[in-house]
Amino acid sequence: MTADVILKGGRVIDPESGTDEILDIVVSGSKILEIGRDLTRDAGITINCSNQIVTPGLIDLHTHVYWGGTSIGVDPDEHADKSACTTLVDAGTAGPGNFPGFVKHVMEPARVRIVPFLNVSFAGIFAFSDQVMVGECTNLELLNAEAVLQTVVDFPGVIAGIKVRVGRHASGAMGINPMNIALDICEEANLPLMCHLDHPPPSREEVVSRLRQGDILTHCFKPFPNAPVRLRDGEIYEEIKMARERGVIFDIGHGAGSFSFKTCRAMLEAGFRPDSISSDIHCLSIDGPVFDQLTTLSKFIALGMPLIDVIDCSTRKPADAIRRSDLGRLQKGLEADISILRIETGKFSFADADSGVISGDSRLQASGVVQGGKYRSLR
Repeated sequence: MTADVILKGGRVIDPESGTDEILDIVVSGSKILEIGRDLTRDAGITINCSNQIVTPGLIDLHTHVYWGGTSIGVDPDEHADKSACTTLVDAGTAGPGNFPGFVKHVMEPARVRIVPFLNVSFAGIFAFSDQVMVGECTNLELLNAEAVLQTVVDFPGVIAGIKVRVGRHASGAMGINPMNIALDICEEANLPLMCHLDHPPPSREEVVSRLRQGDILTHCFKPFPNAPVRLRDGEIYEEIKMARERGVIFDIGHGAGSFSFKTCRAMLEAGFRPDSISSDIHCLSIDGPVFDQLTTLSKFIALGMPLIDVIDCSTRKPADAIRRSDLGRLQKGLEADISILRIETGKFSFADADSGVISGDSRLQASGVVQGGKYRSLR
């Protein structure tokens, strides 16, 4: 069989199979035809991937890409290209009132695959900027469970889960009530919940104790207050340990104020790694400290996480979180969703969202992607 694309001689890293070796990948149509050494085929295009890393298509589990429809949103294709991502998970930028516009005007025209969570607030995240900041869950009149559930029904197979933001900034006097409403919807719709927690109230314990197997706690390595660990001595709070035991998913969700190197070091030293590493890219984080998903991943390499584990947190694990076993893996017969990266060496400075700075001697850069059977250079 003639191949459409052959990726030759790249360092193939596939956490699902434990692969980390120099291999070729043959793509025919939109599928992976073969993975192996020294493969020879007639091909429409052959890409020399020597000195580059070939991974399953990268997934950013927490983005805000309702560009033009909300103040928080950024352009999905621009973010995906900077990060060699093939899938962006939108973390509830749109609610029932504007979700159809998100689908028609952003999701459908985008090159990158966008998998959305639906906000429990009717208006989604409607007032998030450097000029106006209003928590979408501060007003009970915006929280209509029937409207959320009907939107899930109206878009079958499209919505990956429900998003709720609680905390002093996001839910104000409503406290934890929006989360309770969202959980009721999730039970009825058989969907996972992604939960944002900022400053108390509610407390970390109130929120985390309600999360179920498969639910996602984003901003999981946030700074004090509501950090997952007692920073003075590195003791992880009991409710965090219990949540991991029952299968809650811990997602970084870096953002402009939700990731701390101090917290991260304490968690990693205690043997508690995140399940997924995501950017929380939005209008206030895209020009720093986040910049893009690859910068976010590079911070964890600088913190000492092995490269294969970092890749796992942006491929297989987020794919499982959105219940997409067809993504995040390199396997014969699967969709050819592939990211091609390179490692740039030098002296680099990385900032968190809590005035912390670390240095590293390498960073990941985008080289290209294969999606839908087509190769696209990102250099």
